[in-house]
Amino acid sequence: MSINLSGQGQDRPQLQEAIEELVESGFVGVQLRVNDEQGEWVGSAGVRRLGQNAKAVATGHFRIGSSTKSFVATSVLLLVAEGGIGLDAPADDYLPEFGLDRRITVRMLLQHTSGIFNHTGELYEDGTIARGVPWQGKEWVDNRFKTYLPEELVRLSLSKPARFAPGTGWSYANTNYVLARLVIEKVTGRSFAEELQRLILGPLGMTGTLAPGASPEIPEPHNHGYYRYEDGGQERTVDVTRQNPSWVGAGGDMTSTTRDLHTYFSALMGGRLLPAELLAEMRTPEATVGYGLGVFAQETQGGTVFHHNGATMGSAALMYSTPDGSRTLTAGLSWVDDADLSIAPAFQTAQQRFVDQVFCGKLD
Repeated sequence: MSINLSGQGQDRPQLQEAIEELVESGFVGVQLRVNDEQGEWVGSAGVRRLGQNAKAVATGHFRIGSSTKSFVATSVLLLVAEGGIGLDAPADDYLPEFGLDRRITVRMLLQHTSGIFNHTGELYEDGTIARGVPWQGKEWVDNRFKTYLPEELVRLSLSKPARFAPGTGWSYANTNYVLARLVIEKVTGRSFAEELQRLILGPLGMTGTLAPGASPEIPEPHNHGYYRYEDGGQERTVDVTRQNPSWVGAGGDMTSTTRDLHTYFSALMGGRLLPAELLAEMRTPEATVGYGLGVFAQETQGGTVFHHNGATMGSAALMYSTPDGSRTLTAGLSWVDDADLSIAPAFQTAQQRFVDQVFCGKLD
């Protein structure tokens, strides 16, 4: 199913074909939005619920996982612009209750160069795994409505050895963003949801985006996500659309729509949210994987593309833009998740195919 919103009567069969093939590769439902020089194209494939015939919604809500980090980073930088936060100030200045290493700056939190242990666990270079809060298997399923306080996640991380000295390496850690959100709340005296509304959602007229805290709800309409796990030797599959996202916290708890993600990322990349000098800081990548401050920079055949995709149990978001914000791709995906992350190869293939089609001149 596709909706042509370009106003030019143009069809985009290759985009529809791409999302249909995604469903064939194992996804339950896909919704895609592309905004470019041809106009706006919105389409969906798959079903809304596993085992039922109702078509996947094309304009629904979904959990955006780590795309949340971009919103947190932008909020921090807007407060930097207001003079409330120092980008290179020690995070300890704002959160003295944790006894953070004084070398850790706010910038390091946003760029994952703090060295802080990831509260959702770490995979070390030698293949060993250090566990954090449960996020796999029956243990996660049984606890999927449990509330974790941000302070609890931070203290768990700080009880573990640091990955490296602050500023000397790069390691993706959800805890960095839990701390960044706490900085926002400490500086403003308001909840992150309130500041998000004031700084981003309100000015841009975004009505489909939420920072839910510990609420397990997701607004209608939405496609459903699932989790497959072993229980007493039996394989079980459960609907995990409703889940308490506080286990990941500011590392990936928000919900949104493809329309809102387009509105946000186009405005951000187009220079309509941040002052030019702070947008430049945000988009300056470190050398390891090209991570700036809440965004990835990816070099493609069509030039630089900025993005921050995200995934959580049974749901994912894609959010891409050209440097000027004139061409964006946003998507929401649902699937049957599992402890082995079996969908990961198809997810990576989907990302690359969409980038090739929309940003590298392989347009329909």
